[in-house]
Amino acid sequence: MMEAQWTPTPCPRPPSVVFLLMATSCTWLLPVTAPQRVPIDPQAAPEYAHSIRLDGDIVLGGLFPVHSRGDRGTPCGDLKKEKGIHRLEAMMFAVDLINKDPELLPNITLGARILDTCSRDTYALEQSLTFVQALIERDGSDVRCANGDPPIFTKPDKIVGVIGAAASSVSIMVANILRLFKIPQISYASTAPELSDNTRYDFFSRVVPPDSYQAQAMMDIVTAMEWSYVSTLASEGNYGESGVEAFVQISRETGGVCIAQSLKIPREPRKGEFDKIIRRLLETSNARAVIMFANEDDIREVLDAAKKNNQTGHFLWVGSDSWGSKIAPVIGQEREAEGAITILPKRASIDAFDRYFRSRSLSNNRRNVWFAEFWEENFNCKLGMHGKRPGSLKKCTGLEKVGRDSSYEQEGKVQFVMDAVYAMAHALHRMHRDLCYGYPGLCPRMASSIDGKELLSYIRAVNFNGSAGTPVVFNENGDAPGRYDIFQYQITNRSTAEYRVIGSWINKLHLNVEAMRWKKGDPSLPPSVCSIPCRAGERKKVVKGVPCCWHCERCEGYHFQASEFTCELCPYEKRPDANRTGCVPIPIIKLEWHSPWAVFPVFISMLGIIATSFVIVTFVRHNDTPIVRASGREMSYVLLTGIFLCYAITFLMIAAPDVGVCSFRRIFLGLGMCFSYAALLTKTNRIHRIFEQGKKSVTAPRFISPASQLAITFSLISVQLLGVFVWFAVDPPHTVVDYGEQRTQNPTSARGVLKCDISDLSLICSLGYSILLMVTCTVYAIKTRGVPETFNEAKPIGFTMYTTCIIWLAFIPIFFGTSQSAERMYIQTTTLTISLSLSASVSLGMLYMPKVYVILFHPEQNVPKRKRSFKAIVTAATMSGKLSQKGDRPNGEVKTELCESMETNSDFIN
Repeated sequence: MMEAQWTPTPCPRPPSVVFLLMATSCTWLLPVTAPQRVPIDPQAAPEYAHSIRLDGDIVLGGLFPVHSRGDRGTPCGDLKKEKGIHRLEAMMFAVDLINKDPELLPNITLGARILDTCSRDTYALEQSLTFVQALIERDGSDVRCANGDPPIFTKPDKIVGVIGAAASSVSIMVANILRLFKIPQISYASTAPELSDNTRYDFFSRVVPPDSYQAQAMMDIVTAMEWSYVSTLASEGNYGESGVEAFVQISRETGGVCIAQSLKIPREPRKGEFDKIIRRLLETSNARAVIMFANEDDIREVLDAAKKNNQTGHFLWVGSDSWGSKIAPVIGQEREAEGAITILPKRASIDAFDRYFRSRSLSNNRRNVWFAEFWEENFNCKLGMHGKRPGSLKKCTGLEKVGRDSSYEQEGKVQFVMDAVYAMAHALHRMHRDLCYGYPGLCPRMASSIDGKELLSYIRAVNFNGSAGTPVVFNENGDAPGRYDIFQYQITNRSTAEYRVIGSWINKLHLNVEAMRWKKGDPSLPPSVCSIPCRAGERKKVVKGVPCCWHCERCEGYHFQASEFTCELCPYEKRPDANRTGCVPIPIIKLEWHSPWAVFPVFISMLGIIATSFVIVTFVRHNDTPIVRASGREMSYVLLTGIFLCYAITFLMIAAPDVGVCSFRRIFLGLGMCFSYAALLTKTNRIHRIFEQGKKSVTAPRFISPASQLAITFSLISVQLLGVFVWFAVDPPHTVVDYGEQRTQNPTSARGVLKCDISDLSLICSLGYSILLMVTCTVYAIKTRGVPETFNEAKPIGFTMYTTCIIWLAFIPIFFGTSQSAERMYIQTTTLTISLSLSASVSLGMLYMPKVYVILFHPEQNVPKRKRSFKAIVTAATMSGKLSQKGDRPNGEVKTELCESMETNSDFIN
């Protein structure tokens, strides 16, 4: 049967519901009550009369500005790649994720019907009538096809909820229709305060905060900047006018901020309109701060007009979220936008969407009817003869890749689009759980009809973590909570421009003024005041030719008010007083014993000294027992002395600096480590030489007697002492007050630090020799790792050195990485003392605690063993390497057997 040929006629007497829709003119009824007709000539079809249809058990509507507003009577203009394609793809991506999620709407498929608003409210209204077709009863009695047969009507999709729209004016227009049919609507970008009116827009919700929060945030910024004289600028329409109105209302209620001018940008600005706006703003030139609620096209024109009028750097722009962190308004006009403060709802880039969108191609994304047009626009090419882009462009191959062959950056509202879809899905999920409990898929109660008012109550009750991890909730008016990031458009020293986060607003302002930069990188706050008496600590900057008006500039940093018109820098050892009318000495501090930075190191040191003393006493009392003798008594006492000194240096490092303390610091800072690692190096070298010699001959190597070992150890220690004495001669110890270490940007936090004159380089030199000994000892520990563990603690020494190396490897970046920190003195002192104590604790714990344990609790093991000759010992050690290479016996078995056979000879080697 042929389709009916429909001829537009004047509206017949409409049913009662039609009277509610008359605002869109009479002809809107035609596509609603008429059957859908496919034009015979495809080229005759309206260019943008397309929609995306995704089948599902439950269908959501979507409204996106795929195209810009058209000119000269055409409804649609150019394609919007980011605001249009990115956002609608985000909705389809969210629908895909929900359909794959077994926990969310299980056994229920979510569908979508996505329409293009063409960034025009009237056109969006016509398009949105598609969503209510299923709810309007059609009367086809007066309709006939060309052959006289009755028409066949296509059953429209039943839309249960709508995602969108973007512009506030579009959302207001659409919300007026959807509320009549009780279809809930969740917007991802509309922020007009008017939409918070729950009596007029009761079925409207949004995942972005309204401009009333935004206006409060902007007011808080202006107050924090001490700007009391500002102008406002708004684009004509609900968004701009209502935003400025909210700002003005807040300024009246709070006081302290005066509005110099409130200007409006016409919806269809004439030529020269923006130059006129700049001239109007200059009439009150002291009101340099301009509060802007304008769309990005108007923002760009305003900046261009400021450039034409040579006002670069004069205005202090404070932009709403329509500016946010967008590049489009400022590209090519970076100097004019420099210093602009903008706000944007807190958001994050969704990595999963980036992967999804980069994988889209012409072959795998046929469901998006606008994707071919996007492809041409994005890659600047033409798809065949019927491509939409004019001119002699290259032909698209279809093999192009998003992000590889074109630039790609995720559009800022993608997160909110996904959150809006998920909010609708969570509401439907809870509704299904309550109405269809235990029923797989849609139960009859939801399959026949979903009550929009009931669904709305579930939407308002959702509470889940959105795609960026932030909570998604709605208040009683359907508004999301106010969470904003505050940006400033800055030009760095390398002449690169970028938006930098300088604060946030979550119910109150958190602003990092120190991070702000203005023209030419100036960190001082520019004024926007007029004829206000300057406070103490501020100087007057009189406006040329207008003596009654002046700018008040606060004496920042370490400057104080020298006169009514000048600020001067305080001497280096002083800072401004509280009123900045003079200078006072900077307080001098040192590390106090009661400071948390000192208490913990002292506690560790005291425990270490007690433990070391206990070990020394135990060894002295059992000096002639086999275990003490096998440990090498002389070398053990040298090593324990070094451990004791490592703990004791903590008290010198924390003590109040004076010449005596500084002298002892120089002596003992590296001496304790030198004692410890010189002894350990001598031990490991001795073991290595013994077993290396054993591989060649059965004669014992030279210099393995206790006296020789002590001589070697003290020779190594004498190098450290010689270096310290040279240091004393070249640079005698003394104290200094360092005013630069804690010279913060805020002078009230500045402190002079009383310290010894030990520089970082001197510290490296003092500890460098000990670290060299430690590294050398570690090398020998590695070389002797294969020695049976009963031979002179080879493996415990190895573990000790490995752990010590790790401690000092961690120490180096912490110590030197905090050299620019204001807490440098505390962090470095604590890090150094704890590192020394930890390295001492490792040596004490691994080398001596097991021996003390045997001495005190297992004296039956502390008995003499059978001694064998050096030849037998060396032969057994040599067999260890050979037997471990044979495959007829497990290595572990051979080693165990060898160790057991050699255990009795450890005392000989020691």
